[in-house]
Amino acid sequence: MKHIIIITGAGKGIGKAVALDFAKASKAYHDFEPHLILVSRTLDDLETVAAECRSCGATADLFQADISDIAQINQLVSATLERYGTIDCLVNNAGVGRFKPFTELTVEDYEYTMATNLKGTFFITQKVFPVMEQKRSGHIFFITSIAAETAFKSSSLYSMSKFGQKGFLESIRLYAKSCNVRITNVMPGAVSTPMWGEVAEEMKGVMMMPEDISGPLVNAYLLPQRTSVEELVIRPVGGDINE
Repeated sequence: MKHIIIITGAGKGIGKAVALDFAKASKAYHDFEPHLILVSRTLDDLETVAAECRSCGATADLFQADISDIAQINQLVSATLERYGTIDCLVNNAGVGRFKPFTELTVEDYEYTMATNLKGTFFITQKVFPVMEQKRSGHIFFITSIAAETAFKSSSLYSMSKFGQKGFLESIRLYAKSCNVRITNVMPGAVSTPMWGEVAEEMKGVMMMPEDISGPLVNAYLLPQRTSVEELVIRPVGGDINE
């Protein structure tokens, strides 16, 4: 059975791992045919991921887009519906952050963070949800963070955006329950991804890897439609990395 799956921020980190695990699942589940719509601002990253996904037997389309731009969101969703006629899964993974003391953050830092994490996430979900609502099936994942519930001193803007994402998804869930659409909040702790920049080996040793997040997410999607995993909280075994 074909599954049309949009993954934002698919070029690296958690998004890349999610794409690869969906592709690998096509071998383990013979009736699962993932058609992956891989979205990123950087096309070169997507080409590498797409090649790996195709080697696992999945179909992978590339779409270069910045979800902070609503016009590009509209083009992405319209192109997907024109080609496939439906959308079965949206993985809201694209996210950015600026990490420094509260008093040093600028208006540009604020606009950069909120444009993707809040505006982009809101409007791509708003565009996709009616498709799922109409057919009374679908699954939307939000990759938020433990920073959606726990604040850190250097993460004031990032936490603000993630608290906002969590509030939004809880609201969407009220709509989704009445039309059989599943909503999952994925809240990772520290994961070794490019967002962190250069990380000392000692710190990297206590962080999770992207595949630690993608595996549970894909497993949640593959559960029967009657079952919804509402929240996945995934932390390093040693707990949060505090400042």
